[in-house]
Amino acid sequence: MVRWPMAANKTGPTDLDPKGFVEQAEPARRRADALRLLDLFGAVTGYPAVVWDGGIVGFGRYDYTYKSGHGGTFLATGFAPRKASLSIYIMPGYADFGQILGRLGKHSTGVSCLYIKKLEDVDLKVLEELIRAGLDDLGQRWEIEPS
Repeated sequence: MVRWPMAANKTGPTDLDPKGFVEQAEPARRRADALRLLDLFGAVTGYPAVVWDGGIVGFGRYDYTYKSGHGGTFLATGFAPRKASLSIYIMPGYADFGQILGRLGKHSTGVSCLYIKKLEDVDLKVLEELIRAGLDDLGQRWEIEPS
């Protein structure tokens, strides 16, 4: 697999098989949820899954350069099956998705990240809407390409 120039960004695509990676997630409930997310993200984005450094399953990528000159390549959207929760990456976090999040179900948020303990706690149709909204927002700022 090609590695794109990353500048100061330390996360890049790997050669790991996404399904094989997800099938190693622990505990078993996290693994089952991650397999569902693998299918859901693929269907919503239309992009192939790629495992990035740091254990993130990404869909699509974009190159960015800020006014400061700092730039790199990052995944457009994706998730990480962490032991404590599922981390959902809605990049780059510019828009306010509060209205969608209000309908999602049980979750917590970070800057560009959504944390879900288990998929049964959220409405998957609303999660699909959130993924699409995040990609639409990102696509207004940067060109998104397949991973």
